[in-house]
Amino acid sequence: MKTDFKTVDEYITTFPKETQLILENVRAAIKNKAPKAIESIAYGMPAYQTNGKPLVYFAGYKNHIGFYATPTGHTEFASELSKYKQGKGSVQFPIDHPIPYWLIEQIVVFRVKENEQKFKK
Repeated sequence: MKTDFKTVDEYITTFPKETQLILENVRAAIKNKAPKAIESIAYGMPAYQTNGKPLVYFAGYKNHIGFYATPTGHTEFASELSKYKQGKGSVQFPIDHPIPYWLIEQIVVFRVKENEQKFKK
């Protein structure tokens, strides 16, 4: 898979239409709760920063959407994320099930506050 994307729009257009819609909704959930976050591509996927530090990342795959909120975002919401496949600092939302956009928004709010407390200049 290509990894040298320049924009999030370019990244999203590489997926099937159904997955594009999900990715756009994930993006909207992040931007809704972190409107001042800087959007970029990092590690070949959409990335968001606040206070100059990573906030969250997401990525599309054939069967799931990967969401990466650093270990703290996942630790804080361990109960809510427990029904999804996880790794250290990652969770997989299957694309054939409803995506919990409300949960993504809650995690983003938590991470914004965390970055503000830790890294406010």
